Amino acid sequence: MKRLVQKGTGPRRDLYLLLALSVLFSLGLVVAGAWYTDQRYFQPHYRYLVWNLFLAAIPFAISSILRNHAKRLSALILAFGAALWLLFFPNAPYILTDFFHLSNNQAVPGWYDLMVILSFAWNGLVLGFVSLQDMQVKIAKRWGSLFAWGFAFVSLGLGSFGIYIGRYLRWNSWDIVTNPFSLVYDIIPRVLDPLAHPGTWGMTVVFTVFLTLCYLTLVRFSRTF
Repeated sequence: MKRLVQKGTGPRRDLYLLLALSVLFSLGLVVAGAWYTDQRYFQPHYRYLVWNLFLAAIPFAISSILRNHAKRLSALILAFGAALWLLFFPNAPYILTDFFHLSNNQAVPGWYDLMVILSFAWNGLVLGFVSLQDMQVKIAKRWGSLFAWGFAFVSLGLGSFGIYIGRYLRWNSWDIVTNPFSLVYDIIPRVLDPLAHPGTWGMTVVFTVFLTLCYLTLVRFSRTF
């Protein structure tokens, strides 16, 4: 794990470069789709992907800031930063649900539509997992490895629940500040009576298992080289 998060090392610079190239590839697909369909900027069908990728980059930005300044931060500030990161973390894997928009879009070929969504979903996952790995490493240094792994697993579970409330209840991360009472009013019944909401917890559990397996694979792979 530490190979990917050591400050100033070659592997870290390579990671940033690969992320930048991957994001540029996704944006390039959008621009090419605009050219193909004679749109001025980009096809309106893909606007939500660009916005969702921007939101997916927020937890990555937060974890990068905490990573670079963790030694100078108090435990309280680091805990606040972790909570802020957790608030935005679901936006990263959320892009997986944009496959719901995959349809027989007549403006571009079906394979192209698939490739655009796949590339954005991939970037969202990678940004989310790298940011989670950064958070885990910093938390391990401050509070121990066991606590850090617990934080990682809880984050993946809460992130999966966040995907559900974002996709189906249509809440955003900032609604916890702008509209907290309505948000809590929507969530509480699902927590107090989970059997009455099988769709909520079915999706949450399945996504939690999937994201956990993906994350553990990433961690194991990062230790291989």
